Amino acid sequence: MAYLAIVTALALLEYVVISFLVGRARGKYGIKAPATSGHEMFDRTFRVHQNTLEQMVVFLPALWVFGLFVSSTWGAAIGLLFIIGRVLYVQGYLADPEKRGPGFLLGFVANIILLIGGLIGALMAAFKA
Repeated sequence: MAYLAIVTALALLEYVVISFLVGRARGKYGIKAPATSGHEMFDRTFRVHQNTLEQMVVFLPALWVFGLFVSSTWGAAIGLLFIIGRVLYVQGYLADPEKRGPGFLLGFVANIILLIGGLIGALMAAFKA
């Protein structure tokens, strides 16, 4: 379970860093709150942040369900792939939105594996009892 906790903390730390990127972009491009658009680079940074939040809603519970019912070690390893995917997504999207695909795909596939694997593991545990 420690590995799952470490991966969870790393994912949350990554999200905090992306939050700071949004704040920095607000200042750099003069986007006053509550505005959520204005300069293309701010818009990209904001979208990266928002999309990461959307993915985290699936990732965190799926990570823990997979870890509890399948394997905490494998769950943590797949979770690291999600984190790496997010790094690639951020880099790609900020460079050129057309380059966000590989990072998004890596994170998405990791989420699907965790979600479906965790569901199957939980179902197997429920019917075994």
